[in-house]
Amino acid sequence: MVSAAESLRAEIDQLDFSSFVPWLYNPLHYAWRMHEQYLKRYSQSSCRILFLGMNPGPWGMAQTGVPFGEIDAVKAWLQLDAPVEKPAREHPKRPIDGLSCTRSEVSGRRLWGLFAERFSTADEFFEEHFVSNYCPLVFMEDSARNLTPDKLKAELRQPLEAVCDRYLGETIRILQPHWVIGVGGFAENCARRVIDTQSLPNVSVGRILHPSPASPAANKDWSGTVKRQLKTLGVW
Repeated sequence: MVSAAESLRAEIDQLDFSSFVPWLYNPLHYAWRMHEQYLKRYSQSSCRILFLGMNPGPWGMAQTGVPFGEIDAVKAWLQLDAPVEKPAREHPKRPIDGLSCTRSEVSGRRLWGLFAERFSTADEFFEEHFVSNYCPLVFMEDSARNLTPDKLKAELRQPLEAVCDRYLGETIRILQPHWVIGVGGFAENCARRVIDTQSLPNVSVGRILHPSPASPAANKDWSGTVKRQLKTLGVW
């Protein structure tokens, strides 16, 4: 998994988004030590369920290098602790403070909170589960507003998808999950495309409601909704 992430980072470095994206963060550089620690500690030789997100949030993985990496969850439940540096260009409205960040990523708090509610320890959760992101990059407009990968122009999005599809395919081949669960529709669609185009057998795909507070549905008992969705799928 570490080798696959290093390859992803190297391929991402060959892409140029400057014509359309004024600000870009890549946590696989400045938060690499934290990301590597997460992979080394929690990725197993196989997993039953792979939860797949879209890309880092500004107060989650952008700060910690951990998918959905809300600060308290990373420190208290995942018990990870590694230095986080600064991106080459730092937006004044989106400083990177690592585990010293005082902001909370709601999506990460909800997701890891659900797992902590069901599993007594992170080690117990990771016996059968893993959490990854499709794309490692944070895209921002000049205003610091988040720009999701699906909003990129086709000439930028397609090369990025080619790289991220290869990484997701490699992740699936390494972990051999029975299920890939998209956290939201974008991640689900990416998983279906990769499994189909790379002819990855014996992998089922499902979706859970994205925990973003921007979604009205997520603000009404998100945890209960997702538990019902996973039970209906037969995943939990």
